[in-house]
Amino acid sequence: MATVEMVMPKMGESIIEGTILTWLKEEGETIEQDEAVLEVATDKVDTEVPSSHAGVLKKILVNEGDVVAVGAPIAVIETNGEPEEETLEKEEDEPGEISDKEELLGAAPEQTASLLESNSLNQGNFGDRFYSPLVRSIAKEEGIDANELNQIPGTGKEGRVTKIDILNYLKTRSTEKKTPYTFPSPKAEPSINAGDEVIEMGRMRKMIAERMLHSKRTAPHVTSFVEADVTNIVQWRNKVKEAYKQKEGEPITFTPFFIEAVAKAIQDFPMINISVEGDKIIKKRDINIGIAVALPSGNLIVPVIKKANEYNLSGLSKKINDLAKRARENKLSADELSGGTYTVSNVGQFGNIMGTPIIVQPQAAILAIGTITKKPAVLETPSGDVIAIRHKMFLSHSYDHRVVDGSLGGMFVKRVADYLEGFDIETKI
Repeated sequence: MATVEMVMPKMGESIIEGTILTWLKEEGETIEQDEAVLEVATDKVDTEVPSSHAGVLKKILVNEGDVVAVGAPIAVIETNGEPEEETLEKEEDEPGEISDKEELLGAAPEQTASLLESNSLNQGNFGDRFYSPLVRSIAKEEGIDANELNQIPGTGKEGRVTKIDILNYLKTRSTEKKTPYTFPSPKAEPSINAGDEVIEMGRMRKMIAERMLHSKRTAPHVTSFVEADVTNIVQWRNKVKEAYKQKEGEPITFTPFFIEAVAKAIQDFPMINISVEGDKIIKKRDINIGIAVALPSGNLIVPVIKKANEYNLSGLSKKINDLAKRARENKLSADELSGGTYTVSNVGQFGNIMGTPIIVQPQAAILAIGTITKKPAVLETPSGDVIAIRHKMFLSHSYDHRVVDGSLGGMFVKRVADYLEGFDIETKI
């Protein structure tokens, strides 16, 4: 017999912890691999967590209501197989060494958060030298790249760099220390007048604030604007929307048109579909487009359409409607909230004509779609220029100026506009 630890799985991008809602199995019960064992709640989704192995649930390590960091052990499963070396083998630590589990559980919240991001300090980026998750997260926060990290002498087993090693190195490091953002405690009480209401930030609002500040501090944002004439799309949709709803049982919105145009433009300009990891640019193979969805609470959630370029207009419509519906019902899976390579935010649904969106890290760009309005416009005709009423909208493209120059960022959003303006009114759906 062998035992393995089941750990809190990653529930989506930027999620650092989950709350144990309900254990669906009791100690001593037999469980199958991938069978639901417990329910976990996060700021984005409530979901069932499947068992990592088949066997007997030998011991439950956390209680219902506990908040547990991603990667922390939550249960012990007894299996019929041989012990798994990576899970069960426990080496003796050298003096001053801290085990991976202890480092993870003892990490500060901002350090734990960085473990969950797809970032530059994944183990494989450093050759054969091993670095624990906490060492990698500290290095990322302090701006230590792969080359510098490889120069730090380690006192751990087989020369491994420990938490103490990297903290000691930082004390003598000549470059300016980069500290993560924390909410400062004011020295004086804020000015509060009679009748004012004091509202404490909730955990989700604090996390959103942290992510937004992290993105603005990480990436120098530049925004390019283009106005697009979408009259063909508006007229075509008005013509088919009733028949489409009767046929499919759901409406066709404008969002599928935007996603289709963005996916085509990404294929034309693949260097928009990238992320930055240290001093490396990761060019993504798949086009996974996130769509910002407003929840009843007022917060936004970003489900992801994987391989969006492989859908036709009808397929995109069905996918978007399904994701948006389940997002508002809090029924999205963790996989549907992760893996995005580019994001689209429809600020037009709030009546905004344009916006300057903040990039979803570690992506390199985001597009805001403004509201569609009727405007007089000059049109060129064979008999001369005429003024006509057209449906127009603004596209606002924010991008990471470290890796996306103004020419690329500007050409990309112009290409999106070109695809929207060139929509074929003879399209069948």
